[in-house]
Amino acid sequence: MKILVCISHVPDTTSKINFTSGDAEFDTNGVQFVINPNDEFGLTRAIWFQEQQGATVTVVNVGGPDTEPTLRKALAIGANEAIRVNAAPKDGFFVATQLAEVIKAGNYDLVIAGKESLDYNGGMVPGMLAGILGYNFVNSCTDLKIDGTSAMASREIDGGKEIVSTSLPLIIGGQKGLVEEKDLKIPNMRGIMTARTKALNVLEPVSSEATTKAVKFEKPAPKSAVKLINADNLDELISLLHNEAKVI
Repeated sequence: MKILVCISHVPDTTSKINFTSGDAEFDTNGVQFVINPNDEFGLTRAIWFQEQQGATVTVVNVGGPDTEPTLRKALAIGANEAIRVNAAPKDGFFVATQLAEVIKAGNYDLVIAGKESLDYNGGMVPGMLAGILGYNFVNSCTDLKIDGTSAMASREIDGGKEIVSTSLPLIIGGQKGLVEEKDLKIPNMRGIMTARTKALNVLEPVSSEATTKAVKFEKPAPKSAVKLINADNLDELISLLHNEAKVI
């Protein structure tokens, strides 16, 4: 089984976020980047298929040379090879178009993507990929079993869980639960050294136009100071909850 894991290169949640060019562009200065958490769950599940069922695992990212350390980390975790499409990820459709070409060229049986990335939370790419390629698709996937060309997947739905059966080729939008957090793979020294010799192939992008554009980013408003109300002054408390907080 050939597995392709889509990797997003996202800011660490501890990084301080700023914007430039009139709040129209993300400022990457001083920001540490990591593997998108949803993609990390997917990568760990792919490595399980590699170890238990002899699958080959390739990781792919659409991005510039600055994303290569993230791909190298994925190789150190256990992926067999990596692909970088040499283009800035303009929007979800652009990324999906580039990934679709990689999938067609590699003839992958299973494509694992995170259901959304931690940076823009668009949640568009896995579904777009399935639409472009005509592959079966399971989103919000929390469990996956493969037997030959048959697949059994669990996915989160409102109020519970849904079990679906489908077949390969398959695209999933994975998330927390695909593996347990305690089972997430961490690169060891042997993996880091081996990753240096694994193939990281750079592909030029196919022609595709971005269909959306970020006009402006805005940070959440800072929290206001806490107001302390005397326990005996219920009228003032009710007034503030009604007129300022607008919760009653």
